[in-house]
Amino acid sequence: MNKRLSLILSFMILALLATACGGGAATTVRVSSKEFTEQYILGEMYKLLLEDAGFEATYSSLASTGENHQALIEGQIDVYPEYTGTALLTQLEMAYDPSMSTTDVYNTVKDAYEEQFDLTLLDQTSFNNTYCLTMTKEMAAELGVTTVSDLSVKAPDVIFGTSQEFTEREDGLPGLQKTYGGFEFKEVRAVDPGLLYAGLDEGDIDVTTCFGTDGQIAAYDLVVLEDDKNFWPPYPVAPVISQEILDANPEIATALNKIAPLLDGATMSALNWEVAGNAREADEVAREFLVENGLISGE
Repeated sequence: MNKRLSLILSFMILALLATACGGGAATTVRVSSKEFTEQYILGEMYKLLLEDAGFEATYSSLASTGENHQALIEGQIDVYPEYTGTALLTQLEMAYDPSMSTTDVYNTVKDAYEEQFDLTLLDQTSFNNTYCLTMTKEMAAELGVTTVSDLSVKAPDVIFGTSQEFTEREDGLPGLQKTYGGFEFKEVRAVDPGLLYAGLDEGDIDVTTCFGTDGQIAAYDLVVLEDDKNFWPPYPVAPVISQEILDANPEIATALNKIAPLLDGATMSALNWEVAGNAREADEVAREFLVENGLISGE
């Protein structure tokens, strides 16, 4: 065998070995999220964890729950963070029984997603980012409001600021009206989610929607009204992913499941405030958290 042929064969063998050992092109995983602070942070975390696991990962955001869900079904994205309560009520259009535990809701959604959509859920977080209604202490005292039932009666005296999505969702204003009655506000203003707390602080609106892990609740010393009829289900978050890509790349679950036990309510609230209150970038906050917890390299 001449020297040239020997070199060619050597390169061929090395190429085959590299491919067999994972040296080929990395699988690309397309991460998406909804468009508000917590989702931006989670989306960036998913991207960083996947990159650390050896995948090519891209991240972008879509405005609403429905857009993300449809994009996932149509194969335009591969994974995004979804709240189990939202999936139950909005995508599956199932009724929530207050006797259902957080685990019951998760298992119900996971089973139904696998059967109906060929999607599945990875591990859920321990935080519960439930919807809530909040107002200043001064306004709550003036109206004599402490519960959602109280607000349903006082609504004609109140300007309500919320997102456009909340005015349409079954776990939003339509559902509140069915469960509590009333809720005929003096005015409903659909506002960009990022401006809701500013509107409350400046007196442009009297009450707004909130999420349980919003850092602004404590920062602005607001009152959260008691959901006295248990209207809202639990809202932990879990990565929703195409079953097809997960079957082909089970390491994705290993990578993304690392963060679930670390994200309790206090932790997620603090991360949210770093972005919403301290004006830091979501990717910076996400990277810092993952490095500090030893999930990715700091290099």
